[in-house]
This record gives sequence, C-alpha cells and structure tokens, in this order.
Amino acid sequence: MANLIIDSQKDRTYDAIVIGSGISGGWAVKELTQNGLKTLLLERGRDVKHVTDYPTATLNPWELEHRNEVPLHIRKDYSIASKNYAFKEDTVHFFAKDSDQPYVQEKPFDWVHGYQVGGRSLLWGRQTQRWSDFDFTGPARDGFAVDWPIRYADIAPWYSRVEKFAGITGNKDGLATLPDGEFLPPHEMSCVESYFKAKVSSRYKDRHVIIGRAAHLTQSQPIHYQQGRAQCQHRTLCERGCPYGGYFSSNASTIPWAMRTGKLTLKPGSIVHSIIYDEQHNKATGVRVIDTYTKQMTEYYARIIFVNASALHTNLILLNSMSTRFPQGLGNDNGLMGKYMAFHSYRGRITAEYGGLLDKTTDGRRPNSSYIPRFRNVYKQETDFLRGYAATFYSSRGSIQNQQPIGASLKENLLNPELGNWQVGSAMMAETLPKESSTVRLDPVLTDQYGIPQLRVSVTFDDNDEKVLNDFFEQFTEMYTEAGFKNIRTMDTKRLPGSENHEMGGVRMGKDPKTSLLNKWNQLHHCKNVFVTDGACMTSTSTQNPSLTYMALTARAVNYAVRQMKAMHL
Repeated sequence: MANLIIDSQKDRTYDAIVIGSGISGGWAVKELTQNGLKTLLLERGRDVKHVTDYPTATLNPWELEHRNEVPLHIRKDYSIASKNYAFKEDTVHFFAKDSDQPYVQEKPFDWVHGYQVGGRSLLWGRQTQRWSDFDFTGPARDGFAVDWPIRYADIAPWYSRVEKFAGITGNKDGLATLPDGEFLPPHEMSCVESYFKAKVSSRYKDRHVIIGRAAHLTQSQPIHYQQGRAQCQHRTLCERGCPYGGYFSSNASTIPWAMRTGKLTLKPGSIVHSIIYDEQHNKATGVRVIDTYTKQMTEYYARIIFVNASALHTNLILLNSMSTRFPQGLGNDNGLMGKYMAFHSYRGRITAEYGGLLDKTTDGRRPNSSYIPRFRNVYKQETDFLRGYAATFYSSRGSIQNQQPIGASLKENLLNPELGNWQVGSAMMAETLPKESSTVRLDPVLTDQYGIPQLRVSVTFDDNDEKVLNDFFEQFTEMYTEAGFKNIRTMDTKRLPGSENHEMGGVRMGKDPKTSLLNKWNQLHHCKNVFVTDGACMTSTSTQNPSLTYMALTARAVNYAVRQMKAMHL
C-alpha cells in the first residue's frame, strides 16, 4: 500500500504547474515546455480544441437561429456577461453563467469569465501596444502608488519575442509614448481617418492618430505557418474562434506549440482551491485541485508554480492559500494582497458626422481601428487629474434608403440606396488609479458550489475618473470641431469596472516587500517558487491594452525561473 501511495504521488508530480490557460498561462506553458520542463496546465473550464471546438465559426447569419440575438430566457442566466461587447448568440458558449462564479459586489463590478481552455484569449479585443517608460515611471513621477521595479529596457526584448511569435500588425510610428515593435504590415486607414490624422498633426504637435496595433496575421511568417496558422481573412468574426488562426489565442498558438514538445499535460475541469506551502522548507510544493465533475480534491506537486488564473481569480487562490506561516494568504505578510485593484475606464464615447470626401467609401472589413495614444500628463503634470487616456478612432459610411415612394419607384430606391455622410467616433480607454480602498477579499461565510470562499469585490470610480472623463469629452470635442465634424455627441456609457476584462492589481510588483507582493521577476517576495504574471501583478494600469505586457512579463519570468532552477536556487 505504501508503494502505491508513493507511485500515485510520483504520477502527480511535475517540474512546473501553471494555473490558468488564458493569454498569460498559454505563454507560461509554451516557455516552460520549450525549456524542457514537464509541465501541468490546470484549467477550471472545459476543453476547447482549436478549429474543432468553434461551433459557430463558419455559420452564415441566417444559420443562427435567432439571427445572433440571445433569447431572453438564456440571457437571464448571463446578466453580467451579457454586458460585454462580444456577448452574442454566436459566442455565448464561451462565456460563463452568473451561477458558475458567485461573488459579492460591495460596489457594482462586472466580473466576466471565460471558463474553457484558452480562457478569454478567445474573446479578447486583440489590441496590442507596448508600454513605454512614461508608463513604467508613472507612479514614481506623480507619487501615487509604488514605483515599478522594472523599466521599458527590462521588458523590451521580451516584447519582441512575443510579437514575433504571436504576429502583431502595426506601423513604425516613431513615438516616444508608444514604442515601435516587431510588426507585420499594418492595416490601412480609411480616407477620413487619414484626413483626421492630418488635421490633428497640423493643429497639435503632441497628439497623433495612428493605425491600431493588433494581434492579426496580415502577412504570415514561417513561425506562424509552423504553428499551423494562416493569414487573417478579415471576416471580423473573431470572437467565434478563428479556424484559420488569423488572430492570436492560446488555443491556436501557445498551447498546441507546448503540446508538440511532449512535455505538457492539460487537465480541464480542474479548479484550484489553494497552493500547498511547506513550512519546513519555506516553499510551495504543489496545489490542491477540485474536479468540477466529481468535486473530489487531488493534490499535484511541482518545483515551481505559475499563477495565471486572471487577476481576480489569482487573488482568490492566493488569499485562500492559508497556512500557519501565512494566515492571511500565501506571501501576504504585509496584508496588501487583494488591495490596490484597478482597471480601465471605458465610459467615454463621442460620435459625429463628416460631410466631406463623399466621392469615397470603404471596401471590405478590418478587425482594427485607428488609435490615438495618450497625450495628457505625459511630459509634465498639466491637468487637475492624474495620468490620462488613449482612444480609438473609426469611420464608416452607411446607406440611406428612401422608402417614401410606392410601386416601381420604391423598388428602385431599395435596390439602389444612396450613401450618407461619414460617421466617425472614438472610445476612451482611461487609466484608473490603484487605491488601498479598492479591494477584493474572501467572504468569511459565503462559499461557491465547490466550498471555496466567495470573493467580495469593492472597486469603483473616483473623482479622478470623473475629471478624466470630462477632459476626454472636452479635448475630443475640440479636435472633432477643428476637423470640421458636425453633430458631435458625447456619451457616458456608465459601464462598470470590470466590464472590459482589464481588471488588474492585488498582487502588485514592487521593489520593497513592505509595499508590494512580487519582485521584479514576478516572484512572491516571501515564496520564491511561486510566480504571478497575469493582471494581478500590475502595479499600475497605463492607458494601453495590457495583454501584450502580460505575455512579455510571463516569457521573461519563465526564462528567469528556468535559469534559477538550473542553478539549484529553486
């Protein structure tokens, strides 16, 4: 019997364990297995295999029973997920129901989940901008939050590594605020976007309109063909899952790549309850996992553990990893775990019309828009609010059908609609400030269906966010007016924190163990063989989309961990 127990534990022992199969978890297993480590990937959701498990990927609109609308009797089970921009009949199977993850909203917060292999990498917006030193030095310059322990130079080569493998389209714009990367050919701006770019450049020397940078293969390279991925077909049906692999996801790219090494074991349906800490050896030894079907708990063991469960789940797992040594959660000596949460504000929208360039229109589809990088409080503090915002810029022309006549005239008008004015618009993505009062913590009583404590979320907007929103309205109204746009309308969408999948913080990086949880290598200060490289690690949020930075931080941390293991330090 003793030998059976030993053999059983041996079968459950790996070099590395990765928790979560989304954007960062996929990169963790790619790098770990490439370095020869026997790796276990734990995913709480079901398996989703590339191509074969995208049931709506090639359906025509008329083949969707409800023409891509979600019926009310189904929508009621997704009251939170249904607020997400990608939630439709063709994607509902990639979202989790409210009942799958109960949590307590002390303040309104939309926690959107993708419980399947690949996580939310199947649903993300695919916008990928590098951070600059203006972003990494932001907290040090304005004194709000703690200083990042890294700078752009530390992560720049890892951005390059990620971009070459993932495939990023973009243009080399030469902007200090938005470093150039390893780009595939860019998408093309419309004539109105080019017109607006010229107007902004002539009027504002510190403001720039560029084509967006996105994780789409506009021109596949050998490394992408090796992954089995083909060029983006510009169908703009991305959230269904791309059977061509035209956009980057864990399912199409990193997980299959890791599988080919023969070093990866994938276990869907595995909910991580907590991390096991060995108080005699002062290190983590494994994880406790609950099977979603049997609800039985099993322990798995490894030398290093990467926690990539997405920001709130990562906080939950670490807070629930209590021991005599760490009664407040693994590595949480300073009591800061779960605090200083932040997100991106998407509340600002502005639209208008343009009556020029009426001899032109657009052709085809483009899974991207133009982009206006942050221009407020960059080189100096110039406003009564901290940090700033970036924004999209897009344009289109719709048809106008004259339905007034009857008979042959009506038929002729319907068959030959006229094009209307250009419609333009921008959506704000603003940095929010991580505050000690913005928290997630374990509920002392309530648990989920697996007996794991529910998370209590207390994150909301503040006065700084209101000032940022108003400035966005003022500045873009001015720029739109300068460009000759008419019928300018601003809108506060009232979107709640969390609704755009950009939740960050709670296990932040920093230089001092007294004020942070992770060091510059994404290691827990007080448990060196546990790494956190998803959104939970972020010290501040910047105004750029965060996924590219998660991927680069993950690749960097894994390769550091491997070196430390070879040197017998881990």
